[in-house]
Amino acid sequence: MIHGNTQGVREALLSEMDKLYDMQFDRSLFLPERLLGMLVNYTQQLNREIMVYLSRDAEILEVALGSISQVGLTEMHLRRNLDRLTGFRCIHTHPGGNARLSSVDLQALRLLRFDAMCAVGVEDGLCTGISAAFLGEVEYGQLSVNVLGPVKPGRLPHKAWLKEIELSEERVQAAIAQGGVVDESEKVMLISTEGGASLDELASLADTAGAVILSRVTQRLSHPDSATYIGSGKAQELSLECQTLNIDLAIVDGELTAAQQRNLESALGVRVIDRTSLILDIFARRAATAEGKLQVELAQLKYRLPRLQGSSEALSRLGGGIGTRGPGETRLESDRRHIRARIDELEGKLGELKKRREQIRRRRERSEVVTVALVGYTNAGKSTLLNALSGADVLVEDKLFATLDPVTRRIDLPDKLQCELVDTVGFIDKLPHSLVEAFKSTLEEAVYADLLVVVSDVSSPEYRRQREVVAEVLSELGASDKPVIEALNKCDLLEDGAVLEPADAILISAASGLGLDRLREAIARGIAQVRHPVELLIPYNKGAVLSLIHKKGQVDSEEYTDSGTLVTCRMDPLLYARVQKELAQDN
Repeated sequence: MIHGNTQGVREALLSEMDKLYDMQFDRSLFLPERLLGMLVNYTQQLNREIMVYLSRDAEILEVALGSISQVGLTEMHLRRNLDRLTGFRCIHTHPGGNARLSSVDLQALRLLRFDAMCAVGVEDGLCTGISAAFLGEVEYGQLSVNVLGPVKPGRLPHKAWLKEIELSEERVQAAIAQGGVVDESEKVMLISTEGGASLDELASLADTAGAVILSRVTQRLSHPDSATYIGSGKAQELSLECQTLNIDLAIVDGELTAAQQRNLESALGVRVIDRTSLILDIFARRAATAEGKLQVELAQLKYRLPRLQGSSEALSRLGGGIGTRGPGETRLESDRRHIRARIDELEGKLGELKKRREQIRRRRERSEVVTVALVGYTNAGKSTLLNALSGADVLVEDKLFATLDPVTRRIDLPDKLQCELVDTVGFIDKLPHSLVEAFKSTLEEAVYADLLVVVSDVSSPEYRRQREVVAEVLSELGASDKPVIEALNKCDLLEDGAVLEPADAILISAASGLGLDRLREAIARGIAQVRHPVELLIPYNKGAVLSLIHKKGQVDSEEYTDSGTLVTCRMDPLLYARVQKELAQDN
């Protein structure tokens, strides 16, 4: 039987693929050439991912259309001896030609302990490359992952990769014997009424929160069901799947009411959270500063307060796991009056911190250093760009919301200019107004910046929509009138002939350094435009003023006259006021 998304596939082709179960391959090969050819052929015909489980005896145990995050795993494969590997490797294809393993692939390898996780890139009917990952030594309480490849199909090191499986088995057994591995990953079902890009983004959020996705469900509805969000019939159907896959948590790609959450939990028999709760959980993990932690707690309480009304059970439901972390969770066991009192207390503390931030900002303005804020969709590469431009070592991860607290670094620009570059929290679609309001102090760096660099991941098929989301959030923050430079990041991953928007954007690759000089020049030009053109006559006995203009402003030309130096330059209002004050003073 072929599992997964078989809708629209001809019965004749499904019958042909079903014959894979009867085939025997050479067990001395990691990925037999005959099997590789068949996977490439089926992937090209269907333009869908093909996934197979290949045993150590080179037998096909399962065939599915879809990836590990799209196809539910059958119970026979989940019932395994947890002190060793499963005894089969998961091999799947990527129709877009990308032969690299995703973070979801690597998490599934770690949780399910496959012999190996293998990805095959397929494009134009050919294999573009093959990657494989194997479990490694224990690091920070969990098994690490060794990723090898991509390699060309004719250069596949069969013996070396089969040896890696043996070494991986030894590492796992040794780690468990020493009691050093605790597997706390939650097995998750994703539920959406939209599917597509929105569901893919929810999967990335769940991956960032540490979940392993075993099922993705799309229930097309014109509007969510008022009782169960997806309808009672669909909820009953999914309850069986939750039992079969041993699901720990269902995550809904939308915002649930308290009644919808309770009804859906009752129907599915597992804990249920929505997209907002998932984002809050990630914020709780990522907040590093005292202010960030206060913002997380405030956002959690404001989000959960209306969901507690009329439900005493909701106060006792929170038992740990994704969606329940963060400094505010123990507060939820008190009544609504105490929660409101805590909200008032947090808002007061954040108000004091805001005053301190304003003082810092005024000092920065007095120093006449221009502030440039990096803004953009989450995981667009802002932190990587900050590091590349400044030489800093800000945490960079291929995760959503890797940066939550703003980070500021000073960078050098052409024409001896400098600016303060600020890395801000990423924006995301469907971010409720309450969250934007709670994190306004984090986001307001964009409001007070002199210039914005909007960073977009141009390799993402959704980058145009993501730019629209960024524009909407900037408008909501009151920063839509700021001068903007568009930087399209990850341009080295673009296909030839791609049509880009906007046409005047700067193509960069923060990882490789491509286009960064052009970006520095654009920032310098942007700063010059922020500064107003001025023509001043500086007496010769005011040499200190002329030096100040050279240091803090941008000098376009100088002309020496009988009464002094005629300077054509650009400067911001603060510098202009200071120069006028210096010129007005007597010697």
